[in-house]
Amino acid sequence: MAVLGGAALVAPLGCAPTAAPPPQPAGSPAPSRDEPPSPLGSPFRDEALGHVDVPLVIDRTDLRIGTTVQYRRLPSASELHDLTLLPGLARIVLSFDSWPREYASLEVLNRAPQGVEIMVVISGWPQSRAAIDIWNYLSVPLRIVVIVPGPPSTAGDVANLNELRALERVIAEMDEPSRSGFERLQRPLSFRKIIP
Repeated sequence: MAVLGGAALVAPLGCAPTAAPPPQPAGSPAPSRDEPPSPLGSPFRDEALGHVDVPLVIDRTDLRIGTTVQYRRLPSASELHDLTLLPGLARIVLSFDSWPREYASLEVLNRAPQGVEIMVVISGWPQSRAAIDIWNYLSVPLRIVVIVPGPPSTAGDVANLNELRALERVIAEMDEPSRSGFERLQRPLSFRKIIP
């Protein structure tokens, strides 16, 4: 579990354990695990558990009876508008397994309902400074958590993350926690180890 300044991401990348599917009678087709494609890449997939899920966010300081809406993709403008009809909407959580490449695809987030927290979980190092800049152009308040596969390959990787204004925390997947390579990171750093 990685604590996010009063909030927590529960389970590895939010992939909560689920019960095994019931056995299928002999000769019956196996259930499909196909997910619809995401416009920004495939959603997080836990191959060991064989399913796709998004992070569960628990904020210990939030005593409201609020609703969190989670997407494994970027919602459309009409979907964001429809959320205004949802009682008690408090948070929108978006999960991406890669960095979006164009601002035009993210601009829809500026139409999110006012007063609703938007939390974004992105997997991987940004490909370039441009991948960071498109998030900085958004006018809506964001909380971004980046999950990286180990230490950076260049000093520029950390320098790029430091320019991401909404970055709240970096979580590094490493067998043994080490700040080596992260010395210049200006945000909190956590570590995660996934055990299948």
